[in-house]
Amino acid sequence: MDEKGEQVGIVSRNEALRRAESAGLDLVEVSPNAAPPVCKIMDFGKFKYELSKKEKETRKKQHVIVTKEIRMRPKIEEHDFEFKLKHARKFLLEGDRVRASVQFKGREMIHQEFGRKIMERFIENLQDVAKTEKDPTMEGGQLVVFFVKK
Repeated sequence: MDEKGEQVGIVSRNEALRRAESAGLDLVEVSPNAAPPVCKIMDFGKFKYELSKKEKETRKKQHVIVTKEIRMRPKIEEHDFEFKLKHARKFLLEGDRVRASVQFKGREMIHQEFGRKIMERFIENLQDVAKTEKDPTMEGGQLVVFFVKK
């Protein structure tokens, strides 16, 4: 193609370079695998700039879901529980995913029911803004549940 966007047909390499130079533009290979290779006469700097602008625009429009983590212990105090709950609610309303976990250490592993009660309370308090992806599960020494915004 020439600088006006019109198809020229099969032209020798030297002829194409001469045409591009006379127009003050660049000869850009568009499709190198074709037989014969397809080239275009254009301003390559402007072309790269337009490509980067399009890429930037698509990155701006996409939303990345971030997973925030809330860690608790089986013997958490009431105020600390409320504080963690408030933060989880804030994260969910911002559109993030929340991973809530209750960590057990040492002898606490024997009494996992305390951790399960805390997790059930946590789930119950967040039911108005979030839903759980699946039931709480044990992962190593942690009881874990994931929340997503309703």
